[in-house]
Amino acid sequence: MNIILETDRLYLREILPSDDEKMFEMDSDPEVYKFLGRKPIRDIDQSRKMIENIISQYKENEIGRWAIIDKETHNFMGWTGFKLEKEELNGYCNYYDLRFRLLRKYWGKGYITEASKAAIEYAFEKLDITEICSMTLVSNEKSQKVLDKLGLKLVDKFMYQGDEITWYKRTRQ
Repeated sequence: MNIILETDRLYLREILPSDDEKMFEMDSDPEVYKFLGRKPIRDIDQSRKMIENIISQYKENEIGRWAIIDKETHNFMGWTGFKLEKEELNGYCNYYDLRFRLLRKYWGKGYITEASKAAIEYAFEKLDITEICSMTLVSNEKSQKVLDKLGLKLVDKFMYQGDEITWYKRTRQ
């Protein structure tokens, strides 16, 4: 396992093609997709395509979403990390977008906060990123609480694809 980061309970590593079944399990769950503004995926080929896109981010931008792995069981739990977004969105362009997602059985245990905190520190200290952004649906209060815990600040709200979005930002100090 090529570990990028380690926390008390977790490993973070690159997402691999062999993660396809767990990604499909996570992304086909309607509860996981409830606050993503779109419908859950319906076949594993969609997961494989997502993994290909993530791997291309590693190659093109030397950054991407990282698998969250339980240290004790070595199980795939979800992912966190960054994507360099080059297309303009509501006046924002060329930003590092922090996102995260977990299999439902791991919700409410602090894993996303733990993993994302380590990812942010790594981005600022090792990758020399100066600013990260994240967006959620206004209705996704749980993710907003996580972003608050991670030190991101609400700086904007706007409409995107018919949904009201919150926009968070954190700058390296």
